[in-house]
Amino acid sequence: MKKFKISKTSIKKFFSYFNPKRTRKLNRSMGGDLALFVLLLLFGTFSAYPLIMTASNAFKPLDELFLFPPKLLPRNITFDNFRDLSELIGNSWIPFSRYFFNTILITSLGTLGHVIIASMAAFPLAKYRFPGRSIFFTLVVYSLMFAPQVTATPNYIIISKIGLIDNPSAIILPAIASSLGLYLMKQFMQQIPDDLIESAKIDGASEYRIFFTIIMPLVKPAWLTLIILLFQRLWITDGGAFIFSEELKPLSYALRQIAQGTIERAGTIAAVSFIMMIVPVTFFIVSQSRIVETFSHSGMK
Repeated sequence: MKKFKISKTSIKKFFSYFNPKRTRKLNRSMGGDLALFVLLLLFGTFSAYPLIMTASNAFKPLDELFLFPPKLLPRNITFDNFRDLSELIGNSWIPFSRYFFNTILITSLGTLGHVIIASMAAFPLAKYRFPGRSIFFTLVVYSLMFAPQVTATPNYIIISKIGLIDNPSAIILPAIASSLGLYLMKQFMQQIPDDLIESAKIDGASEYRIFFTIIMPLVKPAWLTLIILLFQRLWITDGGAFIFSEELKPLSYALRQIAQGTIERAGTIAAVSFIMMIVPVTFFIVSQSRIVETFSHSGMK
């Protein structure tokens, strides 16, 4: 088999699709720039307020949590809420590490499986013509219109029929079969020049080698976005109506159960909310540029 190489010219040509040269400059005054900055700052502050409040509440003592009107920042910072949460976790009859392992298992297998299946299914849809291709992709687009609440009952019936109730696969398999990843990957792969694929075929590359060594590296922003979005969704899942055994429950269920109780646990609830929020928010902040880039080139609104 001959070795094939992708020329720098072809790569530059590909990325030029995502960074077209501007043919004109925006004629905007200093006052317009300032007004736009102030407007964006107001919207940004409004959007960040719930996140700041959640983080702040985790470090407030009980008396400050019930103040009205509520204060944004704590006056007396305390870590008692986290100490109380730690004590409750230690008194649980199921080891806390078991809940954590269940969450890691569900999140990792569901995310990895979805990225692989969605990418491999999107490749022929984007680069090959076959009977029924347009109909199949139309069904994928239509499936995005249904809210999870609408498909909850059919999903439960299917999972029950195949005998996966009270099994982590009941959460992992629907995550792998999500249509969002297929849509994003197909739209992104469609913008890859066909010349790259044809050049690789001429040099003797197989379909699998083209997919893994050419297509996947070029659509890296898309599959990184899928990892982030699906990780966020699976991280906060509590098993719902699918998992009943205590030893199979994920971390979010355990934390919520611990936080339930009387008014004295308001601080513990605040600490739980902060812990469940900090991981997906951190993932998003680190990779937000990838998400914006993928959505802008996939046509997702």
